[in-house]
Amino acid sequence: MSKSPIKVAAAQCLITADVRANGREIRRLMVEARAAGAGLIHFPEAAMSGCSKAQVKDWGLVDWEAIADELRATAALARELELWVVVGSAHRLTAPNRPHNSLYVISDRGELVTRYDKRFCSHTEITGWHAPGRSPCVFEVGGWKFGCVLCIEVHFPELFLDYAERGVDCILFSAYADDPMFGVQAQGYAASHSFWISLSIPTQTSGALTSRLIGPTGEIQASAVASASGIAVETLDEDSPRWEVARHRARPWRARAREGGIYRPHDAVDDPRSQDRTAF
Repeated sequence: MSKSPIKVAAAQCLITADVRANGREIRRLMVEARAAGAGLIHFPEAAMSGCSKAQVKDWGLVDWEAIADELRATAALARELELWVVVGSAHRLTAPNRPHNSLYVISDRGELVTRYDKRFCSHTEITGWHAPGRSPCVFEVGGWKFGCVLCIEVHFPELFLDYAERGVDCILFSAYADDPMFGVQAQGYAASHSFWISLSIPTQTSGALTSRLIGPTGEIQASAVASASGIAVETLDEDSPRWEVARHRARPWRARAREGGIYRPHDAVDDPRSQDRTAF
């Protein structure tokens, strides 16, 4: 049975060293997304806490209680708006362990459903800033399966293949980056695996790479305005004729191809011209 369409908003928000200001910005865009009919809004890496090395210079100076307060206020608004919210933030661990770089998944009832912790941290992150996570993150909204990745994890195709094999429909890709290649790579993964990718970028890095929703053919469905806070909102609808080949032909065929069954009857071909690799 087909899933009902859902609107997803990729946020483009200003991230500052002021956690309270970050919280206000996040909640303002939540209201904007709900007014646009979105059922889920997705925020950049470190949207609440500020990003290590950029806004955060020393974990000892971070006001963790303020972060928790702002996250609780965000969850309360999610419940009021009946809106799913995925928001980036550092996640405090017990000293002396360094924080995770995380995405909190908050349901439309205002409940913290799960959390994704970045698994492939950069050299700087792993040597001085963050503890890596261990597990993928898959959650469902109205039958739609969502998966999460963070920033440089775009360079690890095995993560995207794993999510494809788990039947994920849309990847929520949060980054604090200004590299246009991140967008190109995301388009390639969307086209290769016939799923949607929501890419969320901070306002201050969006001059070269905007927040966007990428369709399952790799084409950009919607994009935020460069260098301005806002949202890119579009609909995930797998019954749209626009995605018929990608979702209903290419996606299941690739799954069968990877499983290998369609090739096994031909594995035992006995032909000298197959075995001889030195003849035209």
